[in-house]
Amino acid sequence: MTHLYNGSTPVLDESGLIRVDDWEMREDIQQKVTELWPQICTENLETISDIKGYRSEFLKLFGFGIEGVDYQKDLDPAIPIPSIPEVENVV
Repeated sequence: MTHLYNGSTPVLDESGLIRVDDWEMREDIQQKVTELWPQICTENLETISDIKGYRSEFLKLFGFGIEGVDYQKDLDPAIPIPSIPEVENVV
């Protein structure tokens, strides 16, 4: 959403592609990572990095950790999609 559909023209790389890692690959960010990487250990991971944010965003990619969702609720995983015709099981 930060590169498309925000009203601005997307920045393209030399191949004409949108780089979704453009912020991470900035020189100042890479320098900070190079500085911090050797210092990180289990005991300071949460204070030096944003591991909580990373975990949260990673889980959301797969539909987990989304506020308002009852993950304990029983569901029928076979819900028909109106635009996809049903096919009989062939064994």
